[in-house]
Amino acid sequence: MNAAGGTFDLDLIRAATLLDDDPAAAARVARQLVAASPSHAGAAMLLGRALLRTGDAPGASEVFAGLAASADASPVLLADLGAAQRAAGDVVAAARALEEAVRREPNLAEAWRELASARAALGDELGCDEAYGRFDALTPDPDVIGQALRAFAVGRRAHAEALLRAAPADVRVSRALAELVSMREDYPEAERLLLDALAGAPGSTRARFDLAQVRMGQQRPAEVLPDVDRLLRLEPANASYRALKASALTLLGRNDQSIPLLEGLLAERPDHSQTWLQYGHALRADGRRADAIRAYRESIAKQPSNGEAYFSLANLKTFRFEAAETEAMHAQLARTDLRDEDRWHFEFALGKAAEDEARYEESFRHYSRGNELRRANAFYDADVTSAHLARTKRVLTREFYAARAGWGEPSPDPIFIVGLPRSGSTLLEQILASHSQVEGTRELADVPRIAYELRARLTKVGGPAFPETLVPLARERFAALGRRFIDETRPYRTLGRAFFIDKMPNNFLYAGLIHLMLPNAKIVDARRHPLGCCFSNFKQHFQKGLHFTYDVVDLARFYRDYVELMAHFDAVLPGRIHRVHYESVVANPEREVRRLLDYCGLPFEDQCLRFHETRRVVQTASSEQVRRPIYSEGVDQWRKYEPWLGPLREALGDVVDAYPTFDA
Repeated sequence: MNAAGGTFDLDLIRAATLLDDDPAAAARVARQLVAASPSHAGAAMLLGRALLRTGDAPGASEVFAGLAASADASPVLLADLGAAQRAAGDVVAAARALEEAVRREPNLAEAWRELASARAALGDELGCDEAYGRFDALTPDPDVIGQALRAFAVGRRAHAEALLRAAPADVRVSRALAELVSMREDYPEAERLLLDALAGAPGSTRARFDLAQVRMGQQRPAEVLPDVDRLLRLEPANASYRALKASALTLLGRNDQSIPLLEGLLAERPDHSQTWLQYGHALRADGRRADAIRAYRESIAKQPSNGEAYFSLANLKTFRFEAAETEAMHAQLARTDLRDEDRWHFEFALGKAAEDEARYEESFRHYSRGNELRRANAFYDADVTSAHLARTKRVLTREFYAARAGWGEPSPDPIFIVGLPRSGSTLLEQILASHSQVEGTRELADVPRIAYELRARLTKVGGPAFPETLVPLARERFAALGRRFIDETRPYRTLGRAFFIDKMPNNFLYAGLIHLMLPNAKIVDARRHPLGCCFSNFKQHFQKGLHFTYDVVDLARFYRDYVELMAHFDAVLPGRIHRVHYESVVANPEREVRRLLDYCGLPFEDQCLRFHETRRVVQTASSEQVRRPIYSEGVDQWRKYEPWLGPLREALGDVVDAYPTFDA
């Protein structure tokens, strides 16, 4: 080869075209070119890049360092040197070279990305995030994101997801895909996508913010705070980050911190409707009902179409709308440009307003329309729940548990209250939390997450699903899972009491797993009359995770599956689960409270009968009701709607007639 002739240049071009598809071949040609012309910088640059592509980072680093020493190094060369040094493990030298590269050429996007990785390896989180932010700002979104957005806009959700899954790995693609799966509330999958993205790009503040929001969607505020605090170190004035931190603090019961944070945001943006709404939620959780009402009304004043603010007033249960407010809601529903999300919130709020005025047929129409809108936007398949029940009965037998007697973490600390929502579980939680040895926390997401991880990590294509994945687990694994639950729920235990409550209703689906992990934990099944429970769910709009409540047939099937599963556990683990009927608590509270405390191994305390005096943060829809003494009005409230509950009664079948009656 002649360095002065055309052959050299042609060989250089040929080697460059091999770089992406066959870097080893590119390296071989580049070595020949460098041997023929040692002073040719272009050939040396190509050799260094080819070596880096083949995984020979030390060799690439040596080539680039030689070029940088022998000439006035360009920003591009310094960026290549830094990338090679980082890959070779010399992150200090890499950061130095990359910082010089971006100092000389601030628009060198790839150098900023490499610098973010180098700073992450050095433990410089703030510097990492700053560098990745510069890269993000300089780099356009991949074309596939626009294609997916267009597909989604015309209702082709599955196609949009398929496009993104087939695209080359990219943080922005992962974020878009995570947003899509979050829409169907597959938060564990969204979290996996975002964690993978952050593993490759730890400085992506957008991916980190998305991850924090996904974890909030799973009600895991203790895990949100470290990420949001990192985001705030980079942008301490960012209103979105501060609002997310306030939400996390509220869920943790730290209203002494969340409320001032929200008040600071409102001082800066007093016309922001969503901040007033969030402020109302925090005040409500703190028991400041009158202040919460004022905040919700301020939210409405700032944005009259904010259906969630009206619904939040209705969701106080003891609140009654004024005539002008009812008229305003009807006026909003008459709009043709109202968002579906606002529309269904208005329907549920108007259902409550009509119910308070004893206009039950009108009330039922509003509740039905709200549920129809919500069901159209929800992902739920009742067959999946029924299949889980059938597999559970087949796998978790009396013999299965006998072979694993004594397994798990022996801690007696947790008290699980399970069942369907609106079954009186918050009342039981408040009663127990009034005991001097018991702390009420909230609906914790830890058990469902453990179950999901067992399914996701152990299930292969065509292989077993949960609970079949429990069969091969060793004794030590169940003990480790139990210890993990105790450790990960510790941030919610702020009072230092011996026992604590996890009131996640759907944990009844995982009662068999709870027993294996924590054999000494208590499991309390809160049960309510099937028509009363199902209708109460039908008229209660749940924001997330309870899509079975938006259709009476889905509701009835879910209730029947729940009753059947609990009967199975009664048979294979006799006496393990303590059942409390809501109507029995109302009819004879002292008897039921004593029975409950006996089951939990706790001495009777009179304060448990005065539970309404206990001041604590309550996050659920029953927060106002449990701050009053036990009342009987709710027991037969469903009977006012009986003329319209025929389809529900028919779908429930014999579980209605089998439900016991209770007299005072």
